[in-house]
Amino acid sequence: MKYSKYVLSFVTAFALLLPVYGFAATKTSGNMKLTEPAKIGNTELQPGVYKVEWSGSGENVNITILQHRNAVAEVQGQLKSGDSPLDAVVLKPAADNSSVREITEIEFGHHKEALEITPTQGQSGQ
Repeated sequence: MKYSKYVLSFVTAFALLLPVYGFAATKTSGNMKLTEPAKIGNTELQPGVYKVEWSGSGENVNITILQHRNAVAEVQGQLKSGDSPLDAVVLKPAADNSSVREITEIEFGHHKEALEITPTQGQSGQ
């Protein structure tokens, strides 16, 4: 009888702590929506919704762009503070004077961080 009480207590405690762990975990993904073609790194993305995942911190962040669970682009960037209440993608004119603009920053309304994209070789910084 005592054994079953201990097992039940353990299972109950675990079930109550599991959601707390989920909220405490660092969020390292978000979504971005493009309404026009845009270039990130050396990849041109078409309009649509993309999942953005990142790992690392500070000035050394690996960023992966996914569409339909497939990685379509990988770039380097840095994590910076952001207080944007909305999801936003910051674009600038392309360094190669093409009509497709380049993504320089991705802001997530539900995060306190934003991703700043590191220009690839051949691209000039701002």
